[in-house]
Amino acid sequence: MKSHTEYMWFNTNNKKEIVHITDDVRDILQKSGIKEGFALVSAMHITAAVYVNDLEDGLIDDIWEWLEVLAPFRKDYRHHQTGETNGDAHLKNLIIHHQVMLPVTEGDLDLGPWQRVFYAEFDGQRRKRVVVKIIGE
Repeated sequence: MKSHTEYMWFNTNNKKEIVHITDDVRDILQKSGIKEGFALVSAMHITAAVYVNDLEDGLIDDIWEWLEVLAPFRKDYRHHQTGETNGDAHLKNLIIHHQVMLPVTEGDLDLGPWQRVFYAEFDGQRRKRVVVKIIGE
């Protein structure tokens, strides 16, 4: 078994943004030379997330609306008493989660027909990273 690790860096233009990263993860997989195994894609920040879903603008808008209902920005979060203003971003991370594990089969991501990989930024406009770790043979 071997492994390959690379980091992807993000500095979004907006405070909240969703970035399609499937092709970037595939490029890292190709460099790894691994044909069978798994790809872990993990946001290394507690105000960002990685998820798998459909690349469709209406759905992405629906996801944002859903997240705002479940974890809206509010001034009264106890977290804000520490001087921060991103309590909602931490909660959104818990809802979406920070990482995904993707199967690798015959040297490619083994995704369903509509599945794509996304980086979700909830407190952006600063430099953050995602680790991509490919393990297998």
